[in-house]
Amino acid sequence: MKKGLEKYFKLFIYLIVIVLINIAGITLFFRIDLTKNRIYSLSKASKKVVSTLSEPLTINVFFTKNLPAPHNNTERYLHDLLEEYAIHANKYFNYRFYNVSPEAEAIDQTARANQELANNYGIYPVQIQIIEKDEVKFKKAYMGLVLIHGDMIERIPTLMSTDGLEYKLTTAVQKLNNKISAFLNLTHNIQIKLFLSSSLKVVAPYMGLETLSELPGKLEQIVSKLNGKTYGKLEYIHLDPSEDQNLEGEAKKYHIMNLKWPAISENKIPSGSGVIGLVLEYPPKAIEIPILNVMRIPLIGTRYDLMDSERLEEVIGESLETLIDINEDLGYLAGHGAPNVRGVLPMAVKDAESLSSFSAVVGQNYTIKPVNLREDPIPEGLNCLVIAGPTEEFTDYELYQIDQAMMRGTNLAIFLDAFKEVGPKNQPSFGFSQGPTYIPLKTGLEKLLAHYGIRIKTSYLLDENCFRQRVPRQFGGGERAIYFAPVIKNKFINHELDFMRNIKGLVALKVSPLELIDSRISEIGVKASKVFASSEKSWEMRGRINLNPMFIQLPVLDTEQRSMPLAYLLEGQFPSYFKGKPLPEKTTGKSNADKEDKKSKPDEKSDQTMDTKEAADLSKIEREGGILIKSKPSKIFVMASSEMLRDTILDPEGKSPNSMLIMNVLDALNNRTDFAVMRSKEQSFNPLYDTGSLTKMFVKTFNIAGLPILVVLFGFSVWLRRRSRKRHIQMMFQK
Repeated sequence: MKKGLEKYFKLFIYLIVIVLINIAGITLFFRIDLTKNRIYSLSKASKKVVSTLSEPLTINVFFTKNLPAPHNNTERYLHDLLEEYAIHANKYFNYRFYNVSPEAEAIDQTARANQELANNYGIYPVQIQIIEKDEVKFKKAYMGLVLIHGDMIERIPTLMSTDGLEYKLTTAVQKLNNKISAFLNLTHNIQIKLFLSSSLKVVAPYMGLETLSELPGKLEQIVSKLNGKTYGKLEYIHLDPSEDQNLEGEAKKYHIMNLKWPAISENKIPSGSGVIGLVLEYPPKAIEIPILNVMRIPLIGTRYDLMDSERLEEVIGESLETLIDINEDLGYLAGHGAPNVRGVLPMAVKDAESLSSFSAVVGQNYTIKPVNLREDPIPEGLNCLVIAGPTEEFTDYELYQIDQAMMRGTNLAIFLDAFKEVGPKNQPSFGFSQGPTYIPLKTGLEKLLAHYGIRIKTSYLLDENCFRQRVPRQFGGGERAIYFAPVIKNKFINHELDFMRNIKGLVALKVSPLELIDSRISEIGVKASKVFASSEKSWEMRGRINLNPMFIQLPVLDTEQRSMPLAYLLEGQFPSYFKGKPLPEKTTGKSNADKEDKKSKPDEKSDQTMDTKEAADLSKIEREGGILIKSKPSKIFVMASSEMLRDTILDPEGKSPNSMLIMNVLDALNNRTDFAVMRSKEQSFNPLYDTGSLTKMFVKTFNIAGLPILVVLFGFSVWLRRRSRKRHIQMMFQK
């Protein structure tokens, strides 16, 4: 009986120990992430963002349960990720999963209410493909979330995969923080002006716009709703140019759509005109929103579509972010032959040479500020200035502005070409047609770069490890090596730089090698870090440049092939190029012909006298403090190829390694390295390590012959062991 009591007592003690261990496990919670890039752990940027919340942040998740793979993995990963956020966040962070079920036969009152709530936030079900019992079926499912921070709302309507999910959430939270600060700092209201001529109401029914008269009321309700999220900073104004003729000139200033119609005799409607459009204005910026879409369809005719209320509210919200510059500013050097960053030429014509993908990728986190040195100076306080592919020469005064901006602490991202392409463009890379001519390019920026310790070689880099182009069957089929598009391998990428840590491969295009001026680098005392280089099978093309793959031949001597640096990052305090030099004068930019024409006109003598007087007065103005001769701690990223920013290299979604490179570089130059590390830790491009021919032969031989030999040796060792054991037993019994 005593022994039985002891057993029960021990069992009771064991149960108490197990309960205490579980309680300790709940309170002393920890996780271990064994992945190399720690993709299941929060980045420093995420921890900082959620730990510094100043107002309540709620994340409402609408995700259908019991979805098949891979969508169920997305839901599980989202659960774990939000739990990680909650661990490192302060008291203002909160999240909740809502039960939604689109199947009508299984829906209950709670699920129906959650479904309506999701629709109110702009989260709608999407159709997914599933396989059940060897049959392909389609199912509607909710897979979205909404972030509510203060009075601001940000939504992610669809989460189809886990790729970049942490980056999306963290940037969305930071964006909400920036929104609150931006709206609270506005000195006056944002005006939302509706230009709608009352004359349009007569012809609206014949255009299929029966609800046009309801537009002012709907828009007023939308503005009132948005005012609750923008701290009352919106002001709605309805303008009718039919009643006030002065408003027609204002409508033309904003490029508002103007409709003109002929007389309709059957309905006794005279000919007339009217304007319709929406403008968001916060001086000096204004954004025009075309709310009426006009389409001309063959055989059907002209069709007019008025933007619905939901879409109108969404567009206004997105335009407000652009209008008040919620994102951080990124300078882009416009003019001087640089590509158009906007992507659209006058008259709404798409510019084929533009950087539209670059603008889309960068616009997710930055507000691009075009800087034209011929019109305006570089804004003070700008963290980074991008200089991409200028083809025209800079004056000394313009170089002085760039130099002094860097002295004030503005970092530079320079993508400068060594050659200017002249002649036929957009020709196929095969055949015998006359190709373009490549002229060495001198813009004046070379002087600044040489002063800072780096030089661009006047050559193109070619590499055997390059992109392979598929040749159409009518031209022979197969693959052709594009030697001027080198593939940058993992081992030639500097992973010691934080923003390059998780980038394992790149593709360059029409790039020139760089050369450090070692004596100058050591003299000014800056740090030069090689970002990436070509393979050991690369060489240079100098002199006459011909990039037609049909005529490019491999070098005869192996000594011509070597690895060459293609991108550098310079860091430190740089001396001014204009130290000890006279202050450059700002030129008017007028040609010699204009000057000669002025001299030949005697009746403009008074104007010449006035110009001379103004020039004399301006020459007396002196700048306090003189030239800045040494910079604050600054960074210069240099790569000799503007093609790296073209649409042929970058994808607008920003998922390719090349897009991540550009964004990571800009983040590093804007002191956001933590975001660069977070963005690229989930790499979809993860190449295998290169192996030599001897290694490949060894692995192949081992798989064919080595494994059978190991099996035989293992069996032989087992036989020897058994034989030895048998003998040992026999000897024991003989004794």
